[in-house]
Amino acid sequence: MPGKAYDIIIVGAGAGGVFACYELTKLGSGARVLLLEKGHELARRKCPITEGKTPSCIHCEPCAIMNGYGGAGSLSDGKYNITTAFGGDLHLRIGAAQAMELMEYVDSVLVSMGGADARLYNTAGSALKTLALQNNLHLLDAKVRHLGTDRNVKILANIYDYIVSNNNNIEMRFDCDVVAAQKAADGFRVETAAGESFSCKDLVLAMGRSGSVRMSELMGHFGVSLKSNRVDIGVRVELPAEIWEHITSEVYESKIVYKTDKYNDLVRTFCMNPHGEVVAENTNGIVTVNGHSYADPALWTDNTNFALLVTNKLTEPFQGSNEYGESIARLSNMLGGGVLLQRFGDLVKGRRSSAKRMAKSFTTPTLLATAGDLSLVIPKRQLDGIIEMIYALDKIAPGTSNEDTLLYGVEVKFYNSEVEVDGNLETKVPGLYAIGDASGVTHSLSQASASGVLVARRLAGRAV
Repeated sequence: MPGKAYDIIIVGAGAGGVFACYELTKLGSGARVLLLEKGHELARRKCPITEGKTPSCIHCEPCAIMNGYGGAGSLSDGKYNITTAFGGDLHLRIGAAQAMELMEYVDSVLVSMGGADARLYNTAGSALKTLALQNNLHLLDAKVRHLGTDRNVKILANIYDYIVSNNNNIEMRFDCDVVAAQKAADGFRVETAAGESFSCKDLVLAMGRSGSVRMSELMGHFGVSLKSNRVDIGVRVELPAEIWEHITSEVYESKIVYKTDKYNDLVRTFCMNPHGEVVAENTNGIVTVNGHSYADPALWTDNTNFALLVTNKLTEPFQGSNEYGESIARLSNMLGGGVLLQRFGDLVKGRRSSAKRMAKSFTTPTLLATAGDLSLVIPKRQLDGIIEMIYALDKIAPGTSNEDTLLYGVEVKFYNSEVEVDGNLETKVPGLYAIGDASGVTHSLSQASASGVLVARRLAGRAV
């Protein structure tokens, strides 16, 4: 027998789920809402590495970096890119004007909840765009609000307090893994790993990238079509902050795209973290790398890091783009026991980095990783593109191709299979919605948050 009944159940407390709850609260919908999240509440999201309890990933389940209130974006560096040029395809579902309006609205909420001091950068019309074009590089236009990991956590806490203080109809349950969902006579029934069962009229799936496997299973059960998405494979680059200071001080987050001469593949910069640190994250048991940065200068490091990613859009008959990326990441974990680290000079000379060579490096790594050889892990085509891109970036930021530039591997950006949804992000099953990165439609904090607002407004209009 189903347990307690709700009007709406939201599975996942990432950006989409949090902003859906916020908007339902602001609109005073009166709907009875249950938010179920696999990970911990915000105060308990502590990674043993960042806490200094262990030097490397120990495969916590669930991973505090990837799961919990706020989703993978909580402990990220808190960059909200307000654009339709990248970060997802929400504009293809709802139109560019509405997508931008929703992202601007999300930005206004973040500002009101503690982000007023966070600078809003704009790459449009910058001198960097001209410099990039002069060197066959392409800077994508975007407005970027950088909150920083520290400020981002405080803002998410303020949003949580706003919801619980102003809406007694929203119940949030953490450490609650949803394992099944099915259609019922009056809506849906949801089951958890603990054997609990709940029912609802409308079901919103917002399980994030870490919930990609479960999301695919649920969509298959409901008979909703999925389309294989791309996977981005690359490295995390770390170098002295001074090398990119003239760029990061002007635009902070520079999304630069380069088309390689050798293969005509697209390579792009991603998630730039001035004075930041490289971190490890665990996705479905696979350790990959990412980067964080902070608003408080007292927490800054001497290094800047960013990803270089090669986009892989695999065609028929191949279907498993995520599985392809996972296999490369597993190989890195096999050889390095986790994350591999190599100096750029060693890579281009065809030799592995060793502890002895790393000891002579003028660039000090911010993440403890195993010195090794990335050419044994990353396929030649992708690695050739990354090397070519580093030399191209050296033209606008001299020093990028220095021998002691550090490369961490691998960085993989998994994209959920794209769920078939309409302009309301509703599937062909009435009352079943897919939002955030779980939908495969959004790939960024801004677009994921906007999708939560969109669906909340839709449901608030129907709430009784």
